[in-house]
Amino acid sequence: MVDQSAQTTEDDPVDTGAEATQTGHAARTVLDVMDWRRRTAASYARVRSIALDDPVAARAAWVRDRDDLFATHPASPLGPDAQTSFTGLEVAAYDPAYRFEVEVLPAPAGRLDVPTGTDGVVPFERIGRVELEGLGSLGLWALRSYGGGLFVPVKDASAGRAGGTYGGGRYLLDTIKGADLGPSADGRLVIDLNFAYNPSCAYDPAWACPLAPPDNTLAEVLPVGERVPGASLVATT
Repeated sequence: MVDQSAQTTEDDPVDTGAEATQTGHAARTVLDVMDWRRRTAASYARVRSIALDDPVAARAAWVRDRDDLFATHPASPLGPDAQTSFTGLEVAAYDPAYRFEVEVLPAPAGRLDVPTGTDGVVPFERIGRVELEGLGSLGLWALRSYGGGLFVPVKDASAGRAGGTYGGGRYLLDTIKGADLGPSADGRLVIDLNFAYNPSCAYDPAWACPLAPPDNTLAEVLPVGERVPGASLVATT
């Protein structure tokens, strides 16, 4: 079994010492994150209800929901000043060429251990892979701790470059938050790169998140999905 290390953890706020000693504040943070997850899951449920018939409309609804969360929610990774001036995330125009309906293929056993500041080492196991025609393959990772879930990040050739994508990669599926597009009409897995989104740590380093391992790194540029955040949206501390 191959061990592929990752830098950070689940896309949740890092508990600082101050938060750990302020029970009320810590509880409020947990409740806010719980509500963020609930609303994220509800958004994806709406998206799935229309995506088979109209992926473009589904993605537009997803963008509106995500913008609303970033602008108004207390668990937003944006700081208060950024929320006040926020006008929307930068998301590329929808391109149907980057939507795939794929079979899950066998892959060698692999393990991804993510060291965290709050939850110890979070384990993922590779359970398969998907082949994206003309782009390459992506590993499918199962969270092997309480709650489970399927996790599919992606990093492309423009990661970390000006005008490109976030250097640590983006997320496609994260089912522990309900972030998945469901199956196609014939039961295959839907991988739509137009829904690639930045983890919260792209906006604020106080958040931690697993980054894309080598299995989920593509040699091609992906010109769709959320782009690298502008400087005005990124916390400086």
